[in-house]
Amino acid sequence: MTQDAQDRLARLFRRTFGRAPARIAALGADGSKRRYYRMADGEQTVLGAANDDRRENVAFLSLSRHFRRHGLPVPEIFAEDLDQGVYLQQDLGDETLFNRVAAVRAEEGTFSDRLAAIYRRVLDDLPRFQIVAAKDLDFSICYPRSRFDAQSIRWDLNYFKYHFLKLVPVDFDEQALENDFERLTAFLLEADTRYFLYRDFQSRNIMLLDGRPHYIDYQGGRQGALQYDVASLLQDGKADIPWEIRDELLDYYVETACEYAPIRRETFLAHYYGYALVRLMQALGAYGYRGLYEGKSHFLTSISHGVRNQEGLLARADLPVNLPELDRAWSRIVDDPALRRMGEDSGEGLTVHLWSFSYHLGLPRDPSGNGGGFVFDCRIVKNPGRIPEYAALTGKDAPVAAFLDELEEAQSFLGDAKTMVDRAVGHHQRRGFSDLTVAFGCTGGQHRSVYFAERLAEHLAGRQGIVVELRHREQEDA
Repeated sequence: MTQDAQDRLARLFRRTFGRAPARIAALGADGSKRRYYRMADGEQTVLGAANDDRRENVAFLSLSRHFRRHGLPVPEIFAEDLDQGVYLQQDLGDETLFNRVAAVRAEEGTFSDRLAAIYRRVLDDLPRFQIVAAKDLDFSICYPRSRFDAQSIRWDLNYFKYHFLKLVPVDFDEQALENDFERLTAFLLEADTRYFLYRDFQSRNIMLLDGRPHYIDYQGGRQGALQYDVASLLQDGKADIPWEIRDELLDYYVETACEYAPIRRETFLAHYYGYALVRLMQALGAYGYRGLYEGKSHFLTSISHGVRNQEGLLARADLPVNLPELDRAWSRIVDDPALRRMGEDSGEGLTVHLWSFSYHLGLPRDPSGNGGGFVFDCRIVKNPGRIPEYAALTGKDAPVAAFLDELEEAQSFLGDAKTMVDRAVGHHQRRGFSDLTVAFGCTGGQHRSVYFAERLAEHLAGRQGIVVELRHREQEDA
C-alpha cells in the first residue's frame, strides 16, 4: 500500500515537473487515512498526499484553491490525479504553532507576549476564512456534510458519550443525557450559521513559515457558526493558554470579526461557551477512543488537559439552557482525581506493570493510562499444562518452573524478552517516563505466561528507580 502510493506520487511528480523525484520520505501519520510524503528533486521540495477518499480530496483541493483566490495563506496545489487518489501541494515546513508554543515556553517559562502576538495574527486571519471567503463559497463541495447541522452536533455529542463517558467511571442517566443533548443542540442552532466553519482550527494545523501563519487540514470544513473555530483554537488543551490570555484573545477576535459582519457581543458569547463545550466533548471523545480504547498512551495526557479545560469553561459559562444531566456528568468528570491525573508522570520513578493473562479472555488493560510496552505471546513455547502431572499446577509452582528452566526454547524466549524490556527500561528512565507495561499471554493464563512474568519480575527486582507491579490476571478470581 505504501509503495503503491509512492509510485503513484512519483508518476504525478514526473508529469508535473518533467523529472523524477530524487527522494521520497514518508511523514508521520496524522491519525487519518491520508499519507504524506516529502518529495524533492534537487530544485524544489513538495508534499505529496495519497488518499483513497475521493470526496475528501475534492473538498481539500477545492477549498485550497478557493482560499488562495481570497489571498489566504494555505498551501498551493501544484497537481492532482483524483483517479489515482494523489496530489502535490506546497511544502510549508515542519514548525507548527504548537511546536512554537512549546519552544517559547521552555525558553521563557511562560506564555509570553511573543506567543500572544502570534495568536492575534491568527485571529486576524480566522474571520477572513469564516466570513469573507464564505460569501462566494460553494458549500456543496464540503465533506462529509455541507453544514454543521443538528446531525453533525449529535455525532460529536454521541462520540463523547460512547468513547469517553462509557469508558470512564462516570455514572449517568442515558435518557436524561439524551434529553439534554436535544436541548443543547437546539440552543446552538439558534446562532447564526451562515459562515465557514473550519472544524479543526487548532495549533497543530497552523504552520509557521517565514514568520507567517499558514493553514492546513480544513478538508472537514462546512457551513456553520463562527463560535466553533475560535473555541477550537483557544480551548486547545495541550497549548494550555492561560485563562486570562484566552479571555483577552476572545475579546480581540470579537472585535476583529465585527469588522466583517454585524455581531452582538453578548449573543455571540452566550453561544460561544456552548460551542466550546461541544468542541471539548468531541475532543474528549477522540482522546478516549485513541487512548482508553485503542491504548495509545500519548492521548491519555490529553484527557487530563481536557478535564482542566472543562473546569475553566464551566467556571465561565452561563448557558441560558437547562442541562441537568450534562451538568452532573461534567461535575463528576472535573471532580474525578484519576481523570485529572491521567497520563501524567507521578515523579516517583518507573513503574513496570507485569501481567500474565489468557488470550481467550483478551488483553489486559493498562492500569496506568500511559504505559505502552510489550505483549509477548508465550504460545510458541511448549505447554507444560498438557503434561498430566503439571496440569493442576501453575507457573509459580516449583515443578512447572523447573520444567521450563530446563527447556531450551523457553530460555531463548525469556532471554529475548529480557533484552527488549531492558532496552525499554533504560530508555524510559532516561526520558523520565513513569510507566511501562509488559504482558505475557498464553492459552489459559496459568503456566507459561505466569512463569515468564515471574522470571522477568525477578530479573527487574531491586533495580534503582524501578517499582515492579506483578499481576496474574487469570488467578486473581480463582
